Amino acid sequence: GGREGTGEVVAMTGDGVNDAPALKQAQVGLAMGIRGTDVAKDAADIVLLDDNFASIIQGMEQGRLAAVNLQKSIMYTLCSKIPQVAPTFAELLGVPQALKVTHVLLVDIGTDIVTAIAYALQASEADLMHSVPRPMSERLVGWKVLMYSYGYFGWMQMACCWATFFLVPGIQDLMSVPSEEWTAEEELVDVRGMTAYYWALVAGQLAAAVCTTTKSQSLFSYGLPNGALNVCIVFEVALALAAVYWAPMQGMFQTASLGWQSIALPVGLALVLCLVEEARKAIVRPSGGKPGYEPLSNGG
Repeated sequence: GGREGTGEVVAMTGDGVNDAPALKQAQVGLAMGIRGTDVAKDAADIVLLDDNFASIIQGMEQGRLAAVNLQKSIMYTLCSKIPQVAPTFAELLGVPQALKVTHVLLVDIGTDIVTAIAYALQASEADLMHSVPRPMSERLVGWKVLMYSYGYFGWMQMACCWATFFLVPGIQDLMSVPSEEWTAEEELVDVRGMTAYYWALVAGQLAAAVCTTTKSQSLFSYGLPNGALNVCIVFEVALALAAVYWAPMQGMFQTASLGWQSIALPVGLALVLCLVEEARKAIVRPSGGKPGYEPLSNGG
């Protein structure tokens, strides 16, 4: 219990009757399952079935992985909120409607939910067990998670959405005409603009899905996301293209077919977002590739 009272979690291993008091007092008591006494097992929080200390490290790794993947899933889900609410405030400034509620629901319910769940299958990053333990007082959804989604990536997504929206031919001309005076052709221009904004939002979320698979490790060394997440990404693209070009979905979600420029621009901007993220990760990674924390060291 040398670290008890320092704010760190104290674990104690034991197998005998004499170890029972320490196992009970420790924040995490680990008893041996094979050679441990019944008294020690009753006092412990966890029973190590194979008596292998390496299993303790594996258990710690799985616990960290579950927490980190949940954070990544939340970061991904929250990224889209800034570009989703921005059009509502922009309308107060005379900007034509850029996004409908149906488009938001198509992103949140049609794609984001399943994709967020797929993060549970994500493999760990190389430095998972070399990062300093998260303090007990730190929330899973802390300021870093919120700053990433609401103060960083979400704003880049929003910029990409607006760039795509305002580059739709005729959109800027609508700002000088009240919406109630629009002709049928001008209304179609706004529908195209909203469709372009929606497609850019989907492209931005695809970039977020790829970028948030790691917090600091480069995707060039980490590789592609897990298989389930890859399937979700393909499904997102297919669903979005169907909403843009398939007549039944066009009528349901009030979208219109887009030219190749409006399709290609958000894809290119999504790649730019991924490159910006690679630069951020290069900055936050420990220099020289050395681990910043070694859990098995004496000074750990």
